[in-house]
Amino acid sequence: MGGNGMDTFKRLDVEKRERILDAAAGEFACHGFHKASVNRIVGAIGIAKGSLFKYFGTKQGLFEYLFERALERVKAPLKEVRTQTEGQDFFLRLHAVAHAAAGFAVEHPRAYRIYLKMLFQEDFPLRDRVLQALRDEFADFLGPMVDAAVEAGELRADVPRDAVVFHIQAVIDRLLQGAQVPGLDGGLDFSAPRALAERLDEQLCIIRYGLAAKEQQ
Repeated sequence: MGGNGMDTFKRLDVEKRERILDAAAGEFACHGFHKASVNRIVGAIGIAKGSLFKYFGTKQGLFEYLFERALERVKAPLKEVRTQTEGQDFFLRLHAVAHAAAGFAVEHPRAYRIYLKMLFQEDFPLRDRVLQALRDEFADFLGPMVDAAVEAGELRADVPRDAVVFHIQAVIDRLLQGAQVPGLDGGLDFSAPRALAERLDEQLCIIRYGLAAKEQQ
C-alpha cells in the first residue's frame, strides 16, 4: 500500500472514506477475499476503479487496511474495560472483557463475518498473519491479567499462563462462532434476544468453577 495513496485517502472527507470502507467490508463479508470484486465495490459507491487502486494499491492492500481498522476498533473497548476494572476480582474482569468482545461481534457483524470466512471458507492471502496477530493481541491483553490474578491467589499457579489464555480465548471464540454459524451452536439456543449474553455467562461460570461436583473439588 503506497504511502502517497494512503495520504490521499486520509485527506478525503470522512463521509466518503466511510462509504468506501463500508462498501469494501460488505463485499469481503459476503464474498470472501478471492471472490470479492473491486468492480462491485466501486460500482456501489460511484468512484473510479483507478481511484481505489491509487488509495490502497491492490485488493490485498484494501483488505489489510480494513483488518488494521477492525483490530483497532476491537482493542479500544477491551483496553477501556481492562483499565476500568483494574484491581477487581479476576473473574469480574473476565466477565467484562468477554462481554466487550461479544459486543464487538454483534455491533460489527461484517468484520466478524470476514473473520469467520478466514477460518472456514477460503485461503486468504494474509490468513496466517491475521490470525496470529489476533492471537498475539489477545495474549498480550489477557496475559498480564492472568499474572496479576495468580499473584493475588485468585488463580491456580500450577497452570501455565499460555494454557489459561488459550482456554479462555477458545471458549469465547467458539461460543461466538456458535452464535453465528448454523451447525456450530452445539445444541445451544441462541434465538432469544439475550441468548448470547446468557450462554456466555454460563461458559464463564464453568471457567470459574469447573465441572467437578463440590465433593470432588
